[in-house]
Amino acid sequence: MSGQSLKLRFVDGKSTVTETVDVKRCVIAGWTGRDPVALEEHIVELEKLGVKRPATVPIFYRVAAARLSTSDAIEVLGDTSSGEVEFVLYQKGGRLWVGVGSDHTDREAETIGITLSKQMCDKPIADEFWAYDDVAAHWDELQLRAYIVSDGVRVLYQEGSIASMRSPGDLIGRYDGGAALPEETMMFCGTFAALGGVRPSAVFEMELVDPRLGRSIKKLYTIEKLPVLG
Repeated sequence: MSGQSLKLRFVDGKSTVTETVDVKRCVIAGWTGRDPVALEEHIVELEKLGVKRPATVPIFYRVAAARLSTSDAIEVLGDTSSGEVEFVLYQKGGRLWVGVGSDHTDREAETIGITLSKQMCDKPIADEFWAYDDVAAHWDELQLRAYIVSDGVRVLYQEGSIASMRSPGDLIGRYDGGAALPEETMMFCGTFAALGGVRPSAVFEMELVDPRLGRSIKKLYTIEKLPVLG
């Protein structure tokens, strides 16, 4: 099985270790909201935009692990793609780790097929991960935020509590029925609606915030548009 090698920092308590690790599988969990009414409203909203209803809720899309990137820039076709902040899980050494990433997606392709759209763009991640054991007891206090640059101004694009999405244990159990992710698997775990609507930006900034321990993981990347010539 092909995969991706990434240099990541793992924070466990007060210790930090930097390692080059392998990711054999990348999974994008979609429609992960805990509130079924709000989730159905969002599905209907997207159906009006031409996005097909998911086959199951939640649903787990597979993406090539080679799409994962810790780079500060990605290249995309045209101006129809946008980022979305998500918490990211990674299984390594028999333990679960938590980070932040962007399920950057081509929105035009999304109306043709979500699986297709997921594969078209790189998936930026921050290079720092926290031990899940260190945040499990106050998991629902964690926050996600994203910012874009609109008309030259940095604006809040997404914001919310992780409590609005299914827990890691719930998602892992639904993914393969196990108590743990398969080793060397990375999973993106869902996002919030965009404030002011989904739209492209030349810059996407994201962060996972732990108010209990007073820390955060941040990542900013730029989006370079390639021409679409037909």
